[in-house]
Amino acid sequence: MNITKGKLHHAKKVVIYGPEGIGKSSLAAKFPDAIFIDTEGSTSDMDVARMDKPLSWAMLKAQVEYVKQHKPCRSLIIDTADWAEALCITAVCEQHGKNGIEDFGYGNGYVYEKEEFGRFLNLLGEVVESGINVVLTAHAILRKFEQPDEMGAYDRWELKLGKKTTNLIAPLVKEWADMVLFANYKTLSVAVDKEGKKHKAQGGRRVIYTSHHPCWDAKNRHGLPEEIPMDYEQIRHIIEPVQAAPISAVNESYPVPLPTEPPAEYYEQQFPETLNEASAANVPPALAELMTATGVTEEEICKVVSMKGYFPADMPIKDYPMDFVNGVLIGAWDKVHQMILENR
Repeated sequence: MNITKGKLHHAKKVVIYGPEGIGKSSLAAKFPDAIFIDTEGSTSDMDVARMDKPLSWAMLKAQVEYVKQHKPCRSLIIDTADWAEALCITAVCEQHGKNGIEDFGYGNGYVYEKEEFGRFLNLLGEVVESGINVVLTAHAILRKFEQPDEMGAYDRWELKLGKKTTNLIAPLVKEWADMVLFANYKTLSVAVDKEGKKHKAQGGRRVIYTSHHPCWDAKNRHGLPEEIPMDYEQIRHIIEPVQAAPISAVNESYPVPLPTEPPAEYYEQQFPETLNEASAANVPPALAELMTATGVTEEEICKVVSMKGYFPADMPIKDYPMDFVNGVLIGAWDKVHQMILENR
Protein backbone atom coordinates (compact mmCIF):
# COMPACT_ATOMS: atom_id res chain seq x y z
CA MET A 1 0.00 0.00 0.00
CA ASN A 2 1.35 3.41 -1.00
CA ILE A 3 0.65 6.36 1.30
CA THR A 4 1.41 9.93 0.24
CA LYS A 5 1.15 13.25 2.04
CA GLY A 6 0.71 16.82 0.94
CA LYS A 7 -0.87 18.37 -2.13
CA LEU A 8 -0.77 16.52 -5.44
CA HIS A 9 -0.62 18.69 -8.53
CA HIS A 10 -2.75 17.37 -11.37
CA ALA A 11 -4.77 18.59 -14.34
CA LYS A 12 -8.08 20.22 -13.46
CA LYS A 13 -11.75 19.52 -14.27
CA VAL A 14 -13.50 22.87 -14.58
CA VAL A 15 -17.09 23.88 -15.36
CA ILE A 16 -17.73 27.50 -16.40
CA TYR A 17 -21.37 28.46 -16.86
CA GLY A 18 -23.32 31.67 -17.17
CA PRO A 19 -25.76 33.62 -19.37
CA GLU A 20 -25.17 33.75 -23.10
CA GLY A 21 -22.60 36.24 -24.35
CA ILE A 22 -20.87 36.87 -21.05
CA GLY A 23 -17.51 35.51 -22.26
CA LYS A 24 -17.33 31.87 -21.15
CA SER A 25 -15.52 30.80 -24.32
CA SER A 26 -13.10 33.74 -24.13
CA LEU A 27 -12.23 32.82 -20.54
CA ALA A 28 -11.75 29.14 -21.45
CA ALA A 29 -9.47 30.17 -24.34
CA LYS A 30 -7.01 31.58 -21.77
CA PHE A 31 -6.30 28.09 -20.42
CA PRO A 32 -2.82 26.88 -21.42
CA ASP A 33 -2.45 25.46 -24.95
CA ALA A 34 -6.22 25.04 -25.39
CA ILE A 35 -8.07 23.13 -28.13
CA PHE A 36 -11.83 23.58 -28.54
CA ILE A 37 -14.41 21.00 -29.45
CA ASP A 38 -17.02 23.54 -30.51
CA THR A 39 -20.36 21.74 -30.38
CA GLU A 40 -22.38 24.86 -31.19
CA GLY A 41 -20.09 26.74 -33.59
CA SER A 42 -19.59 29.76 -31.34
CA THR A 43 -15.81 30.16 -31.73
CA SER A 44 -15.74 31.00 -35.45
CA ASP A 45 -14.75 34.62 -34.68
CA MET A 46 -12.15 33.65 -32.08
CA ASP A 47 -8.45 33.08 -32.74
CA VAL A 48 -8.29 29.63 -31.15
CA ALA A 49 -7.34 26.07 -32.06
CA ARG A 50 -10.38 23.90 -32.67
CA MET A 51 -11.40 20.50 -33.93
CA ASP A 52 -14.22 20.00 -36.44
CA LYS A 53 -17.70 20.58 -35.11
CA PRO A 54 -18.97 17.15 -34.01
CA LEU A 55 -21.99 16.09 -36.03
CA SER A 56 -22.83 13.14 -33.79
CA TRP A 57 -22.30 11.78 -30.29
CA ALA A 58 -19.95 9.13 -31.67
CA MET A 59 -17.83 11.80 -33.39
CA LEU A 60 -17.61 13.82 -30.17
CA LYS A 61 -16.42 10.79 -28.21
CA ALA A 62 -13.92 9.94 -30.95
CA GLN A 63 -12.47 13.46 -30.74
CA VAL A 64 -12.06 13.18 -26.97
CA GLU A 65 -10.44 9.76 -27.38
CA TYR A 66 -8.02 11.25 -29.90
CA VAL A 67 -6.98 13.96 -27.43
CA LYS A 68 -6.52 11.32 -24.76
CA GLN A 69 -4.30 9.15 -26.96
CA HIS A 70 -2.24 11.79 -28.83
CA LYS A 71 -2.14 14.67 -26.27
CA PRO A 72 -2.14 17.53 -28.83
CA CYS A 73 -2.86 20.15 -26.15
CA ARG A 74 -2.68 20.94 -22.46
CA SER A 75 -6.33 21.97 -22.13
CA LEU A 76 -9.42 20.52 -23.82
CA ILE A 77 -12.50 22.78 -23.98
CA ILE A 78 -15.96 21.30 -24.59
CA ASP A 79 -18.03 24.31 -25.68
CA THR A 80 -20.82 23.74 -24.62
CA ALA A 81 -22.02 20.91 -22.38
CA ASP A 82 -25.70 21.57 -23.07
CA TRP A 83 -25.20 21.21 -26.84
CA ALA A 84 -23.19 18.06 -26.20
CA GLU A 85 -26.15 16.76 -24.21
CA ALA A 86 -28.37 17.27 -27.27
CA LEU A 87 -26.05 15.00 -29.26
CA CYS A 88 -26.25 12.44 -26.46
CA ILE A 89 -30.06 12.44 -26.48
CA THR A 90 -30.12 11.96 -30.25
CA ALA A 91 -27.74 9.01 -29.96
CA VAL A 92 -29.79 7.35 -27.21
CA CYS A 93 -32.98 7.68 -29.26
CA GLU A 94 -31.33 6.25 -32.39
CA GLN A 95 -29.87 3.36 -30.42
CA HIS A 96 -33.30 2.32 -29.14
CA GLY A 97 -35.27 3.17 -32.26
CA LYS A 98 -37.21 6.06 -30.73
CA ASN A 99 -38.23 9.34 -32.34
CA GLY A 100 -37.80 11.33 -29.15
CA ILE A 101 -36.68 10.97 -25.55
CA GLU A 102 -40.29 11.06 -24.32
CA ASP A 103 -41.17 8.00 -26.41
CA PHE A 104 -39.49 5.69 -23.89
CA GLY A 105 -42.23 6.26 -21.32
CA TYR A 106 -41.97 6.44 -17.52
CA GLY A 107 -38.82 8.57 -17.78
CA ASN A 108 -36.69 5.60 -18.96
CA GLY A 109 -35.17 7.66 -21.74
CA TYR A 110 -33.66 10.10 -19.26
CA VAL A 111 -32.18 7.21 -17.29
CA TYR A 112 -30.49 5.86 -20.44
CA GLU A 113 -29.20 9.36 -21.18
CA LYS A 114 -27.79 9.73 -17.65
CA GLU A 115 -25.89 6.45 -18.02
CA GLU A 116 -24.48 7.46 -21.41
CA PHE A 117 -23.47 10.96 -20.27
CA GLY A 118 -21.88 9.43 -17.17
CA ARG A 119 -19.68 7.27 -19.39
CA PHE A 120 -18.71 10.41 -21.32
CA LEU A 121 -17.64 12.15 -18.10
CA ASN A 122 -15.58 9.07 -17.23
CA LEU A 123 -13.82 9.42 -20.59
CA LEU A 124 -13.11 13.08 -19.86
CA GLY A 125 -11.76 11.98 -16.48
CA GLU A 126 -9.29 9.73 -18.27
CA VAL A 127 -8.16 12.76 -20.31
CA VAL A 128 -7.52 14.62 -17.05
CA GLU A 129 -5.57 11.64 -15.68
CA SER A 130 -3.34 11.85 -18.76
CA GLY A 131 -2.34 15.36 -17.68
CA ILE A 132 -4.72 17.51 -19.76
CA ASN A 133 -7.09 20.06 -18.23
CA VAL A 134 -10.74 19.65 -19.25
CA VAL A 135 -13.11 22.62 -19.27
CA LEU A 136 -16.86 22.31 -19.83
CA THR A 137 -18.66 25.54 -20.65
CA ALA A 138 -22.43 25.68 -20.30
CA HIS A 139 -25.28 28.14 -20.48
CA ALA A 140 -27.22 29.14 -17.38
CA ILE A 141 -30.96 29.41 -16.93
CA LEU A 142 -33.18 30.87 -14.21
CA ARG A 143 -35.58 28.35 -12.67
CA LYS A 144 -38.02 28.43 -9.78
CA PHE A 145 -36.65 26.60 -6.77
CA GLU A 146 -38.60 25.55 -3.70
CA GLN A 147 -36.99 24.24 -0.52
CA PRO A 148 -38.81 21.19 0.89
CA ASP A 149 -38.81 22.64 4.42
CA GLU A 150 -39.52 26.28 3.53
CA MET A 151 -42.57 28.27 2.45
CA GLY A 152 -42.50 29.90 -0.97
CA ALA A 153 -40.14 29.64 -3.94
CA TYR A 154 -37.39 31.78 -5.45
CA ASP A 155 -35.39 32.02 -8.67
CA ARG A 156 -31.95 30.49 -8.90
CA TRP A 157 -29.40 30.03 -11.68
CA GLU A 158 -28.76 26.47 -12.81
CA LEU A 159 -26.91 24.67 -15.58
CA LYS A 160 -29.03 24.85 -18.72
CA LEU A 161 -29.45 21.18 -19.33
CA GLY A 162 -32.67 19.58 -20.54
CA LYS A 163 -35.58 20.72 -18.39
CA LYS A 164 -36.40 17.21 -17.25
CA THR A 165 -32.75 16.15 -16.95
CA THR A 166 -31.66 18.90 -14.56
CA ASN A 167 -31.95 16.55 -11.61
CA LEU A 168 -30.02 13.83 -13.46
CA ILE A 169 -27.24 15.31 -15.62
CA ALA A 170 -26.47 18.51 -13.68
CA PRO A 171 -25.53 16.69 -10.45
CA LEU A 172 -23.22 14.38 -12.41
CA VAL A 173 -21.44 17.34 -13.99
CA LYS A 174 -21.11 19.23 -10.70
CA GLU A 175 -19.79 16.18 -8.83
CA TRP A 176 -17.32 15.44 -11.64
CA ALA A 177 -15.79 18.92 -11.58
CA ASP A 178 -13.02 20.22 -9.32
CA MET A 179 -14.33 23.76 -9.83
CA VAL A 180 -17.78 25.00 -10.82
CA LEU A 181 -17.54 28.70 -11.66
CA PHE A 182 -20.67 30.79 -12.22
CA ALA A 183 -20.09 33.87 -14.40
CA ASN A 184 -22.62 36.70 -14.28
CA TYR A 185 -23.06 40.44 -14.45
CA LYS A 186 -22.93 42.20 -11.09
CA THR A 187 -25.69 44.78 -11.02
CA LEU A 188 -26.67 47.13 -8.21
CA SER A 189 -30.11 48.51 -7.41
CA VAL A 190 -29.83 52.25 -6.79
CA ALA A 191 -32.62 54.50 -5.45
CA VAL A 192 -33.54 57.33 -7.82
CA ASP A 193 -35.98 59.21 -5.60
CA LYS A 194 -35.74 60.75 -2.14
CA GLU A 195 -38.19 58.26 -0.63
CA GLY A 196 -36.22 55.27 -1.89
CA LYS A 197 -39.28 53.78 -3.59
CA LYS A 198 -37.96 53.87 -7.14
CA HIS A 199 -34.82 52.04 -8.15
CA LYS A 200 -32.83 51.41 -11.27
CA ALA A 201 -30.11 48.90 -12.10
CA GLN A 202 -26.54 50.08 -12.51
CA GLY A 203 -23.22 48.39 -13.05
CA GLY A 204 -22.90 45.31 -15.22
CA ARG A 205 -19.35 44.37 -14.22
CA ARG A 206 -18.57 40.73 -15.06
CA VAL A 207 -17.68 38.59 -12.05
CA ILE A 208 -17.25 34.91 -11.19
CA TYR A 209 -18.87 33.33 -8.15
CA THR A 210 -16.87 30.43 -6.76
CA SER A 211 -18.94 29.21 -3.79
CA HIS A 212 -22.44 27.81 -3.33
CA HIS A 213 -25.25 30.31 -2.84
CA PRO A 214 -29.02 29.87 -2.59
CA CYS A 215 -29.31 31.62 -5.97
CA TRP A 216 -26.65 29.66 -7.89
CA ASP A 217 -24.43 26.58 -7.88
CA ALA A 218 -20.66 27.00 -7.57
CA LYS A 219 -17.76 25.33 -5.81
CA ASN A 220 -13.98 25.24 -5.60
CA ARG A 221 -11.45 23.32 -3.52
CA HIS A 222 -8.71 25.92 -3.60
CA GLY A 223 -9.76 28.62 -1.14
CA LEU A 224 -10.79 31.19 -3.75
CA PRO A 225 -12.74 34.26 -2.59
CA GLU A 226 -16.49 33.88 -3.05
CA GLU A 227 -16.46 36.55 -5.77
CA ILE A 228 -13.60 37.34 -8.16
CA PRO A 229 -13.25 39.42 -11.34
CA MET A 230 -13.89 37.49 -14.55
CA ASP A 231 -10.20 37.25 -15.37
CA TYR A 232 -8.09 34.14 -15.96
CA GLU A 233 -5.28 35.66 -13.88
CA GLN A 234 -7.46 35.07 -10.80
CA ILE A 235 -7.21 31.28 -11.24
CA ARG A 236 -3.90 30.94 -13.11
CA HIS A 237 -2.06 29.79 -9.96
CA ILE A 238 -4.52 26.87 -9.69
CA ILE A 239 -4.46 25.81 -13.34
CA GLU A 240 -0.73 26.36 -13.83
CA PRO A 241 0.93 25.61 -10.45
CA VAL A 242 4.68 26.07 -10.19
CA GLN A 243 6.35 22.69 -9.83
CA ALA A 244 9.27 22.47 -7.44
CA ALA A 245 12.43 21.03 -8.96
CA PRO A 246 14.16 18.13 -7.18
CA ILE A 247 16.66 19.25 -4.56
CA SER A 248 19.60 17.85 -6.51
CA ALA A 249 18.50 19.65 -9.67
CA VAL A 250 18.04 22.91 -7.80
CA ASN A 251 21.49 22.68 -6.28
CA GLU A 252 23.03 21.84 -9.64
CA SER A 253 21.21 24.34 -11.85
CA TYR A 254 20.56 27.19 -9.45
CA PRO A 255 23.27 27.32 -6.78
CA VAL A 256 22.15 29.51 -3.91
CA PRO A 257 24.72 32.33 -3.63
CA LEU A 258 26.38 32.58 -0.25
CA PRO A 259 27.07 36.23 0.61
CA THR A 260 30.74 36.55 1.35
CA GLU A 261 31.80 40.03 0.32
CA PRO A 262 30.67 42.19 1.88
CA PRO A 263 29.73 39.92 4.78
CA ALA A 264 26.10 39.39 5.79
CA GLU A 265 26.70 41.30 9.02
CA TYR A 266 27.27 44.42 6.93
CA TYR A 267 23.80 44.20 5.39
CA GLU A 268 22.22 43.36 8.72
CA GLN A 269 23.67 46.61 10.02
CA GLN A 270 22.80 48.63 6.91
CA PHE A 271 19.33 47.17 6.32
CA PRO A 272 17.88 46.15 9.70
CA GLU A 273 14.41 47.15 8.47
CA THR A 274 14.58 44.39 5.81
CA LEU A 275 15.11 41.70 8.42
CA ASN A 276 12.34 43.12 10.59
CA GLU A 277 9.99 43.35 7.61
CA ALA A 278 10.68 39.75 6.56
CA SER A 279 10.05 38.47 10.06
CA ALA A 280 6.86 40.49 10.48
CA ALA A 281 5.56 39.24 7.12
CA ASN A 282 6.08 35.57 8.09
CA VAL A 283 8.56 35.04 5.24
CA PRO A 284 10.19 31.58 5.39
CA PRO A 285 13.49 31.82 7.30
CA ALA A 286 15.72 30.67 4.42
CA LEU A 287 14.27 33.31 2.12
CA ALA A 288 14.38 35.94 4.87
CA GLU A 289 18.12 35.34 5.24
CA LEU A 290 18.68 35.92 1.52
CA MET A 291 16.55 39.07 1.62
CA THR A 292 18.50 40.38 4.61
CA ALA A 293 21.86 39.53 3.07
CA THR A 294 21.08 41.49 -0.10
CA GLY A 295 18.82 44.24 1.22
CA VAL A 296 15.79 43.07 -0.78
CA THR A 297 12.26 43.93 0.36
CA GLU A 298 9.10 41.86 0.13
CA GLU A 299 7.58 44.45 -2.22
CA GLU A 300 10.48 43.99 -4.66
CA ILE A 301 10.06 40.20 -4.68
CA CYS A 302 6.29 40.44 -5.19
CA LYS A 303 6.84 42.83 -8.10
CA VAL A 304 9.21 40.40 -9.85
CA VAL A 305 6.88 37.45 -9.22
CA SER A 306 4.00 39.44 -10.72
CA MET A 307 6.08 40.47 -13.75
CA LYS A 308 6.76 36.80 -14.50
CA GLY A 309 3.02 36.05 -14.27
CA TYR A 310 3.16 33.67 -11.31
CA PHE A 311 1.00 35.46 -8.72
CA PRO A 312 -0.67 38.89 -8.34
CA ALA A 313 1.55 41.69 -7.07
CA ASP A 314 -0.60 42.19 -3.97
CA MET A 315 -0.30 38.54 -2.88
CA PRO A 316 2.02 38.37 0.19
CA ILE A 317 4.94 35.95 0.25
CA LYS A 318 3.43 34.05 3.18
CA ASP A 319 0.64 32.89 0.83
CA TYR A 320 3.04 31.53 -1.83
CA PRO A 321 3.21 27.70 -2.09
CA MET A 322 6.32 26.39 -0.37
CA ASP A 323 7.39 24.49 -3.49
CA PHE A 324 7.44 27.84 -5.33
CA VAL A 325 9.45 29.52 -2.54
CA ASN A 326 11.98 26.67 -2.39
CA GLY A 327 12.20 25.82 -6.09
CA VAL A 328 12.05 29.30 -7.66
CA LEU A 329 12.76 32.08 -5.17
CA ILE A 330 15.45 30.34 -3.13
CA GLY A 331 16.60 27.87 -5.79
CA ALA A 332 17.08 30.59 -8.42
CA TRP A 333 17.85 33.49 -6.11
CA ASP A 334 20.66 34.79 -8.30
CA LYS A 335 18.21 35.34 -11.17
CA VAL A 336 15.54 36.77 -8.88
CA HIS A 337 18.06 39.17 -7.36
CA GLN A 338 19.28 40.20 -10.81
CA MET A 339 15.73 41.11 -11.90
CA ILE A 340 15.28 43.14 -8.71
CA LEU A 341 18.51 45.05 -9.40
CA GLU A 342 17.36 45.75 -12.97
CA ASN A 343 14.03 47.06 -11.66
CA ARG A 344 15.85 49.38 -9.30
